[in-house]
Amino acid sequence: MEPEKDNEMDIYIQNRYKKSMNYYWKASKNNKKWYKWTRTLTVIIGALLTLIASLSSSSIIEEIGLQTVFDLATPILAAFLTIVAGFSQSFQWGSTWQNMILTAQQLEKEYDRFSVTPIANRNYEEEAEKLNRFVIKESEGFFDRMLGTGIPSTKKVVEEEKGD
Repeated sequence: MEPEKDNEMDIYIQNRYKKSMNYYWKASKNNKKWYKWTRTLTVIIGALLTLIASLSSSSIIEEIGLQTVFDLATPILAAFLTIVAGFSQSFQWGSTWQNMILTAQQLEKEYDRFSVTPIANRNYEEEAEKLNRFVIKESEGFFDRMLGTGIPSTKKVVEEEKGD
């Protein structure tokens, strides 16, 4: 091949790796944030719900005229807790955070391997196929996690690579 064409393909593959790694690191941070928020809200709302439900049966609350407030707060907090827990379970932020980090690290490993390979020994077609296959497997893994059917996608890719 022509040196200029090799250089263009080299830059293209490097940019694809960098773009993919950046995406997965950013996505992992977002999932981490949502995971921590929903876990925190679940603990706080659960504790408040227990406290308010317990206090609403106390005669002191009735004496100070807050019985109605406590009677209304209990089911409202219970509904809010159910909503937060439902979102947390539906979106699987914890496992998605984990898989996004593993994917980003695996991509970094592949990028390092590519970077230390002498330019004369680089096979751009194979590299593009490997990168595409890896990203597609992670996307499949994402939907598997969301629909409750999957093996972590990075495990699939690693097993597939061992079979090559």
